Amino acid sequence: MTLETITADALTPLRHGFFTRKGGASSGIFEGLNCGYGSSDQANIVEINRARAVHVVGSPLDHLVGINQTHSPHAITVDAPIHRPWPDADALVTRTPDLVLSVLTADCAPVLFADTEAGVIGAAHAGWRGALAGVLEATLDAMETLGADRGAINAVIGPTISQRVYEVGPEFLDTFLTEDQVNGRFFANGSGDRLHFDLPAFILHRLREARISHAEWTRHCTYSDPQRFFSYRRSVHKKEADYGRLISLIRL
Repeated sequence: MTLETITADALTPLRHGFFTRKGGASSGIFEGLNCGYGSSDQANIVEINRARAVHVVGSPLDHLVGINQTHSPHAITVDAPIHRPWPDADALVTRTPDLVLSVLTADCAPVLFADTEAGVIGAAHAGWRGALAGVLEATLDAMETLGADRGAINAVIGPTISQRVYEVGPEFLDTFLTEDQVNGRFFANGSGDRLHFDLPAFILHRLREARISHAEWTRHCTYSDPQRFFSYRRSVHKKEADYGRLISLIRL
């Protein structure tokens, strides 16, 4: 089956893609394009999947750069391929042509960044912890260090969990209100004391407050479309033993 990628005009002409689970060599609960070595899928199958994804953006597997994601605000700068074990971080930036930046997600938001004039790109894994702690701003700071102009950076949020299926408790809201009372706008009432958190809207808010040129969300919900996307939360609700990881890529 042919791999499926979601692209954004805001990132053209750069080669990039938010990959769905369609295509790939994995089977069972990982059926399709599972790109997560951290899953219990066969490592050689994951490597085949990753190679297929990187081929779509016109590069060999050894040009792919990954990180060990820890839900942190840490962004690193890379100028050469990094081999496993990868460094702990949740974002990476480069101005080196042909390097393919990658992040993995399964409900958290993949965010791809580009200043095409300066030739600087970035990729961030932004769950609620990382977004609240500042991973988006750290990515922008690192891009500026490489010569990017914040006012010329475009950012696109890929498939992530949407508000209507992201149920949280009151203590979750308290964490956000402690940071900034304005964050209450990203919560809607649910049943009883449950609330629904709008992760993509929160990320868009942080990006726009950072005064970049343009920010958008592709408007794909990982939880609600099991044929196209892996979802950690959906796997928990279905009591599955594990879940696949989606890959998002960008290169100069």
